[in-house]
Amino acid sequence: MEAPPPPGPPAGVARTDVDPAEAAAAARGWWDAEAGAYLAEHRADLGDVALVWGPEGLAEQDAGLLGPVAGRRAVEVGCGAAQGARWLRSRGCDAVGVDVSAGMLAAARRLDAETGVPVPLVQADARALPLATSSVDLACSAYGALPFVADPRTVHREVARVLRPGGLWVFSVTHPVRWCLPDDPGPGGLRVTSSYFDRTPYVELDAAGRATYSEHHRTVGDHVRDVVAAGFRLVDLVEPEWPAGRTTTWGGWSPLRGRLVPGTAVFRCELPAA
Repeated sequence: MEAPPPPGPPAGVARTDVDPAEAAAAARGWWDAEAGAYLAEHRADLGDVALVWGPEGLAEQDAGLLGPVAGRRAVEVGCGAAQGARWLRSRGCDAVGVDVSAGMLAAARRLDAETGVPVPLVQADARALPLATSSVDLACSAYGALPFVADPRTVHREVARVLRPGGLWVFSVTHPVRWCLPDDPGPGGLRVTSSYFDRTPYVELDAAGRATYSEHHRTVGDHVRDVVAAGFRLVDLVEPEWPAGRTTTWGGWSPLRGRLVPGTAVFRCELPAA
């Protein structure tokens, strides 16, 4: 598939609908262009060999949402620089990382070399995973892929296809309640300024009106219906609390907001056993 042009600074910002193909092209182009800067800014919080579920710092080594991982096969969907897949491999799990962005996968290769923990990587759209049916035991995604696709049920169906019966699918996204608040880490971010029920995506546009970045909102109920429609059973919904003493500010996430409003939602889903 032909690479989209680098996004550059947006010419405009809008809440407007965007079709799935345009959203996918925008995600690929934006992450290709921003991979290096994103990793440089957030590397200390993400770690190099760590599966961190969100800006609150909840790590899988403490949360245990995937259960035992040694000896199992896993895929990290929307893996970015593959920190999560790298952590899984360091724990004896046969994990692969999948991401649409060549820029992020190049960053993953650099971290492979620096950490000495290489990860098998595949460039692919999360809506068409290049994995065999019923070939993995676990699937995970920490803010990867799902916020940037216009058709999330396609991703959930693909994950259900590649999981073995009884497999787990654990993914985190921005907590849906955040969408009715400004993306402001200060007091201004504690005011309701839009409807929680407005699903219109946030889109950055170039001068020709093409989407260069899009992020998509679903309510909690939408997420639940999406995973159930794909054949999963929702077994847990984790809303990490902001830890005492954590001073990190990451975009709209901050200690001020984190003490009052949830910032991340982690969905733990199980594919029923045959």
